[in-house]
Amino acid sequence: MEPLMIVGILLLTAGFILVGIEMVLPGFSVPGVSGIICLIAGIFLLADSVMEAAVITIAVLALLGILLAVILWLLSRGKLHSPLILKDEQKKKEGYLSSSDLQYLLGRRGQAATDLRPSGVGSFDDVKFDVVSEGNYISAGSPIEIIRVEGSKLVVRERISDDRSANL
Repeated sequence: MEPLMIVGILLLTAGFILVGIEMVLPGFSVPGVSGIICLIAGIFLLADSVMEAAVITIAVLALLGILLAVILWLLSRGKLHSPLILKDEQKKKEGYLSSSDLQYLLGRRGQAATDLRPSGVGSFDDVKFDVVSEGNYISAGSPIEIIRVEGSKLVVRERISDDRSANL
């Protein structure tokens, strides 16, 4: 075997390994760029003609497709660790809340942080939530009260303060 052929095969092997690393740890970074450069250099060293280079390129692309399919299969089965998949669970006892846990806000009184037309932001005990009014316009700074919780949607109405209700 010629030395150039051995170097070409080594470059192709290194290229496949580096591109495989890039598939597991995505981002256009050093392994991916280095792998592409190794693959291209390996094709140039192995090919004696343009036609042979085209055939080798098609074979390399087919092998990259197979490599991608195998890596995706391994990732989906949990046999490979991926930094993209969150393994930690967000449990309620650790302080995490889901959108279905907003029932505790029912009846809470606060203030419209923005104009509600009908949606906007309400502030309840210095915590801001996206809220929706019953359909009425409510200006910023008006007192509001949460009257319904529909999934992750907080429905509010303007609260009539005690001194205003005495005048009615």
